[in-house]
Amino acid sequence: MTYAITQTCCNDATCVAVCPVNCIHPTPEERAFGSTEMLHIDPRSCIDCGACADACPVDAIFPVDRLKPAHREYAALNAAYYEDEATATEREEAAAAPAAVTGDGAEAAERTGPLFRAWDAPGFARSLPSDFAPLRVAVVGTGPAGMYAAEDLLLHTDAQVTLVDRLPVAGGLIRYGVAPDHPATKKVGEAFARFHHHPRVRMQLGLEVGKELSAAELAAHHDAVIYAVGAATDRRLGIPGEELPGSVSATGLVAWYNAHPDHAPDAVSLDAERVVVVGNGNVALDVARILVSDPDALAATDIAGHALDALRGRRVREVVLLGRRGPEDAAYTRTELLALGHLDGVDLVVDDHDPRTGAAIDAAGPLDKAGMLGGVTRTAVDWSRPPEPGRRIVFRFHSAPLAVTGEQAVTGVQVTGGTEIPAQLVVRSIGHRGVAVPGLPFDETTGTVPHEGGRVRGRSNEYVVGWIKRGPSGGIGANRSCAAETVTTLLADAVAGGLPTPSGSAKEFARLARRRNRRLVDARGLAAIERAERESGQRDGRVRTKFATVPELVAAARRSRLRLPG
Repeated sequence: MTYAITQTCCNDATCVAVCPVNCIHPTPEERAFGSTEMLHIDPRSCIDCGACADACPVDAIFPVDRLKPAHREYAALNAAYYEDEATATEREEAAAAPAAVTGDGAEAAERTGPLFRAWDAPGFARSLPSDFAPLRVAVVGTGPAGMYAAEDLLLHTDAQVTLVDRLPVAGGLIRYGVAPDHPATKKVGEAFARFHHHPRVRMQLGLEVGKELSAAELAAHHDAVIYAVGAATDRRLGIPGEELPGSVSATGLVAWYNAHPDHAPDAVSLDAERVVVVGNGNVALDVARILVSDPDALAATDIAGHALDALRGRRVREVVLLGRRGPEDAAYTRTELLALGHLDGVDLVVDDHDPRTGAAIDAAGPLDKAGMLGGVTRTAVDWSRPPEPGRRIVFRFHSAPLAVTGEQAVTGVQVTGGTEIPAQLVVRSIGHRGVAVPGLPFDETTGTVPHEGGRVRGRSNEYVVGWIKRGPSGGIGANRSCAAETVTTLLADAVAGGLPTPSGSAKEFARLARRRNRRLVDARGLAAIERAERESGQRDGRVRTKFATVPELVAAARRSRLRLPG
């Protein structure tokens, strides 16, 4: 029986590395790698060895005959990928090259595990550890991009790695960006967490570069510094009324329901019957899904306690997803669209106000983005009426927002065509944007740090990885090849003798960091936070209860040798 890759695929290609028959595509060696929504297993060549399922860091791979009802569509999605003629040609080209892993399924399965990595991103020549002396490298940011870079250094060199984060807890996007009802996706954090206690790792959590420590000071105490600070803010709509109370960013809303310390428990009010989400990417779908989900189902997740309380008392009955273009151009992935169809008690509706919408849906194939809306109710929504009873998500395409209306607070959104959609909460979800790191060059147009192969332009030992390097594109797995490129550049610089000798030692840096912030958290403190959150959650019947403020996190970290009272 063949296997199928499902919704939570992170695209980091760990499964490709262990497949003994090269049946998972696109591979890192193929042109399409990084451009597809997910990886796919060819049902005609899968030998049912299970190596891919064992290696998957996010539990996205299952035997087809054991797929849950909500995942059965993925068998067809996997198979459909191989029916495309161009894909078949590319697969034949890849088959002519040496396979990524040789040997039978049993040998491949033996090599799988949380730290297994059998491939490096294509096209990057790697230096051997013996080509240079052990390095001291600081990685700023503990999300996926930073941790893939740290993993590469720890597994392939003798480098000592200092993990720095401005928050007193690690995780970055995994902790504060992934939707709480996607626990399988969060499991990639468990693989990263194994490196927190690596003997060549030191953690300085709660240290903000550019505020408590300058970029120059950090660089002076390390052979190299890798910045993995992501894209911390959002893009603006640039329309009147955007600053009204009740107009918020998806970035802030996601952080709020994930208990980010920068967002107060009362930062968002759900005293709204109708919510308009401007945008139709995966984050927009996440926001819509959370706002109409059953709070009892979310109670089992790690959603912020204050967000769960707000959802229990919400008035939200309808979320409108506003797309500027048609359903064929939607930015969300098919996997996230499928997930909406499995929400208990939630109806999906397509606003049939524009004939182009229905035409695109009818003309599309059943597995195309537009075609997957074929079974969704279509109706011309009367926006002069309040939301229908129950809960529903409305897709409205070919509608650009022109203004957020209201005087003291949001009352609606004016869209193209002269329509005003009444709403009490408007969420802009049109993309993220990077923020300048004090002391580093910054491109205001792209919201990124200018670089060459990951090396900061004009700098000798400072590097970037992730969204601050390439812009806010690509999911978790895309950071793996991005990190490989940056680390390759760093190692080449080391071999060429291009890295300056640090002027301060590791101990001197640790003392400097402690002088600047007495509340820093190390690996032992991080483990205490983890333990305290899980124990607190267990008492409430939850997977964990996140601490939502910096003082709470620091206090939990200081209980390194104590257990919370039962």
